[in-house]
Amino acid sequence: MSQPPNQPPQGGFGAPQDPRQGGFGAPQPPQQPAPQTPPPPQGAPQAPPPPQGPPQAPPPPQGPPPGAPQSGYGYPQQPGYGHPQQPGAYPSGPYGQPQEQPGPYGYPQQPGPYGQQPAPGYGFPPQSQYPGAPGTPGSGSRNPFKGKPGLAIGAAVAALVVIGSTVFAVTSGGDDDPKKPVAQGSDDPKVSASPTGTGSGSGEGGADPENLNGGRQAGEAKVLWYKDAPDAPKSGADAPGLWITDRAAVKVAYKQLFAFNVGDGEEAWAPITFPQKICSVTPQKSSDNKIVVAYESGSSDRAKCNQLQQVDLNTGAKGWKDTVSSSGLFDSTLKVELSITGKTLMAGRSQSGTAYDVNTGDKLWDKKRYGDKCFPDAFAGGEKLIAVASCDATGTNEHDEIQELDPATGKAKWTQKMDKGWKIARLFSIDPLVVYSTNEDKKGWNISTFGSGGKFRSQVGVDLDIGVQCGWAILERNLGGCAGAAADADTLYLPTKAISTANEIVAINLADGKEKWRVKSPADEPMLPMKVEDGKLIAYVKPSYDAGGQVLSIPVTGSSHQPTKLLQNPAGAARIENGFFSRVYDWVDGRFYLASARLTGNDEAKEKLMLAFGK
Repeated sequence: MSQPPNQPPQGGFGAPQDPRQGGFGAPQPPQQPAPQTPPPPQGAPQAPPPPQGPPQAPPPPQGPPPGAPQSGYGYPQQPGYGHPQQPGAYPSGPYGQPQEQPGPYGYPQQPGPYGQQPAPGYGFPPQSQYPGAPGTPGSGSRNPFKGKPGLAIGAAVAALVVIGSTVFAVTSGGDDDPKKPVAQGSDDPKVSASPTGTGSGSGEGGADPENLNGGRQAGEAKVLWYKDAPDAPKSGADAPGLWITDRAAVKVAYKQLFAFNVGDGEEAWAPITFPQKICSVTPQKSSDNKIVVAYESGSSDRAKCNQLQQVDLNTGAKGWKDTVSSSGLFDSTLKVELSITGKTLMAGRSQSGTAYDVNTGDKLWDKKRYGDKCFPDAFAGGEKLIAVASCDATGTNEHDEIQELDPATGKAKWTQKMDKGWKIARLFSIDPLVVYSTNEDKKGWNISTFGSGGKFRSQVGVDLDIGVQCGWAILERNLGGCAGAAADADTLYLPTKAISTANEIVAINLADGKEKWRVKSPADEPMLPMKVEDGKLIAYVKPSYDAGGQVLSIPVTGSSHQPTKLLQNPAGAARIENGFFSRVYDWVDGRFYLASARLTGNDEAKEKLMLAFGK
């Protein structure tokens, strides 16, 4: 492979070279001839050596086994090689955004990462933790972006992060009753008018029949309200999205959309029941609290995810509706990826996308094939609109490209090209842009950061095992499908890997990819970054079997990064808090919201839908 030029014009990225092949270089300008082979640039960052080998990829889960104890917060350690798989939960919106849109190449789904998107809470879909973070860069290798040093190249583990104001969806087991076998629900459950059961789920307001606040100790927060989920098919059902407004907490469950008053859990507006199951949502909400939901065209296995419905989160009123058309045999709407950037709704098909005015439903523009047989197959919105394309997939010039699009016109503001063999798997952050890519042949991965105009900024060169959590993807890549990372203008925050012991959050300087500081979990349980708020990093510490979870505030500047406890969830609710199989969560206005990202379909006991904590 030729070496990049010393003076990088704006263009694509290059894949890391074999360790003996020299330093990093600058990206090539898109759609220009390949550069000549100059000597390696001086002072180029070094890339880590190839990893020892990636973990094996598990098959997509069908849901927890009957009677299996549901472990607490965290995903099982089952990432596939570089691309964790997700069983349909959505990681977008609040922290752990469970965006349920799988992406090509078996990329994990997007849930939402903490970031600066105007998205709802955070959460993750059923996700596995990714082992193997970038090691300290060794000498010689280059990054996958043509000529530009990538963040870190290491084991091809899907150590992915999701950044932005989105929900984190995390898959974990519960511990409701590990001794009892769990029966399966019916194939076609009856849709209830509202979630039933405990707390205010059946309209009892602040009732606490399970005594979740019983024995609450001084200093502990309280359970504000708790909701059971409606029935789901025995095969399970997705429950994507979590949106918090100043009045309502809004949640999807199977075919329905529910809204609860943030303070007491009473019904904010009547549930909306859709004709078929909900298959995609916008992890973000618009500036005036509008979202768009996609539901399937029928009940068969060949149904399309193409029916769009706008909903006003303030009132529950349904606005415009439309059908996303398929544009070719291989450009299907079996899955549709939705996102909002400003006033633009992006609906991504498998090989193209259509933009709409989110307020009126008017079609704005299409993003179709361009350049060297480049098919845009993944989109991510929020503060910016990002598109990823697969180019010349069956030819000799096979590669990925990433672009920032003007949400009003669809025109590319800039384009960066990757070398052959490198696939863009995730975006750890939209703004600042942090890209995670993998190379199956080289058993490697890379994290790269970019500034304005798509200019390469830095690569991560920190020796750590990343503990971000991602979901499963089958048909298409989902750029925002991981949770457990956050970013501000200057710093990327990543958790180290842990399952049931204390871990650390590491702050990485986006200017040079080096570690700034790290802080250890104050409990014997892992903690995950959620978002940066008012100059503080907000993090969630998972509960144990006898202690509730915690919400922490960590100073990001100065010499001390000692966590301050914002909420200590009550020990009496630890069993419930631990029992969400796949979770999303968010911290808004002093309240912590925890919700399911996927329903299992087990009906021996009522499934959990949502739980709110506060003081």
